[in-house]
Amino acid sequence: MLDTSKKQITGPVVRLHSEDNVVVARVPIQAGVEVVDGIITTCSVTPGYKIATQRITKGDAIRKYNVIIGYADSDIEIGTMLENHNVMFHEGQKDYRFGRDYEPIKMLPEAERATFKGYMREDGRAGTRNFIAIMSTVNCSATVVQAIANHFTEERLAAYPNVDGVAAFSHHLGCGMEQTGEAMDLLHRTLAGYITHPNVASALVIGLGCERCQIGGLLGAQKLTPGPRLRTMVMQDEGGTRASIVKGIKEVEDMLPEANKCVRTTVTASHIMVGLQCGGSDSFSSITANPALGRAVDILATHGGTGILSETPEVYGVEHTLTCRAATPEIGKKLVERLRWWKEEYCVGRDVQINGKVSPGNQKGGLANITEKSLGSSMKGGTGPMMEVYEYAHKVETKGFVFMDTPGYDPVSATGQIAGGANMIAFTTGRGSCFGAKPAPSLKLASNSIMYNRMTEDMDINCGEIVDGTATLDEMGEAIFQLLLDTASGKETKSEVLNLGLHEFVPWQIGIVG
Repeated sequence: MLDTSKKQITGPVVRLHSEDNVVVARVPIQAGVEVVDGIITTCSVTPGYKIATQRITKGDAIRKYNVIIGYADSDIEIGTMLENHNVMFHEGQKDYRFGRDYEPIKMLPEAERATFKGYMREDGRAGTRNFIAIMSTVNCSATVVQAIANHFTEERLAAYPNVDGVAAFSHHLGCGMEQTGEAMDLLHRTLAGYITHPNVASALVIGLGCERCQIGGLLGAQKLTPGPRLRTMVMQDEGGTRASIVKGIKEVEDMLPEANKCVRTTVTASHIMVGLQCGGSDSFSSITANPALGRAVDILATHGGTGILSETPEVYGVEHTLTCRAATPEIGKKLVERLRWWKEEYCVGRDVQINGKVSPGNQKGGLANITEKSLGSSMKGGTGPMMEVYEYAHKVETKGFVFMDTPGYDPVSATGQIAGGANMIAFTTGRGSCFGAKPAPSLKLASNSIMYNRMTEDMDINCGEIVDGTATLDEMGEAIFQLLLDTASGKETKSEVLNLGLHEFVPWQIGIVG
């Protein structure tokens, strides 16, 4: 398990662990400045970048949080700034310690758990929002579902104050793909996860008619039954585009009165299921936003709630910090198996981040390679036990901290989490992100104050206060937990104010397109 308790702010730098051979620049630092303990910079250093605190010879390990994040690609002198060009990625041997550090969560009694105002559903789950969803089975019906949703403007929905909106979910799949097998199974369960989502009061599913992802096949495979709250429509049977739009508008108009009958009631935080995301990461992400979100997840778990860590390529390199606290050895081995599939089957020979490289934005933020990025990404899950590992878009039924196998690409990853039941998304960012994910409200957590102040219209909370020295990690974790409760009760997020989340439904395309 990562030890984040030894972090110290020392003047212009942050020392993360006494055993590290680097510190992290907290502010811009000029050449020739003594940053700590007689260490003088040899060049100007960008905030978030690492500075060598001792001479590191070529091939020696570079340690951050007392974790090896890479090896020196050349001799590195004291005071030198470390970048991706002088930090060599190398996969080392890991001791997975399957379940050996497991400690059960100390749950609060039901009467002592935090509460929020949510929409209770018939299946026992609670929604944080109340949408009518228009689902496309295939890209061929994308225009129709969008046109139907666009009809229901704020003015037309004014008579239904308990309905948060009519949202269209279109995608690029559904035909020209494998008829059977995992690719179609994945699409089926992703669509079904949104149709039955706790933030969805009713759904209208629309197909063209000749596609491979047939409505009947979808409903049959997912054991869904049409009724007043689940309606279907086939464009070829209705007479085409215009007729389908007219019919679809009438169907939604029929569903609106019933959806409006849903009202918020007081429920415990055990009904909160938050998908954990990070995008546009920087070096501060592992110091501020990610561990702060992890603190909030730890708190949420004691109240019976659930945090879903995902983005499998972004735990690669530090997966042993998760497997060691798996509830059982079998759960830990599930995670290792997913990583094996990624490395040996899915990504062989491809220029993707699981093979070491991070994006240009990550590099500009001071991250040298995937191990360093994963070091921060994994912190979003907190410090509690890993209770289960799920494959993409499977319904999450386990409480506490769990893992879902998804790509690192945020829209695809969040789509899988929401399909699994996440009724909120918490998204950390250091470079800045403009993200939303209807029907789940998305919170943006900034890792540094400079970006927060530049993009304040998109950011919900400034975790940069931790490195500024104006808030502790525990204080920020408590603030995030409270923000989760407030948002779950209906407080609008910045992405909702900007109406983001209309185009971020992106099911994972893993099969052959032919």
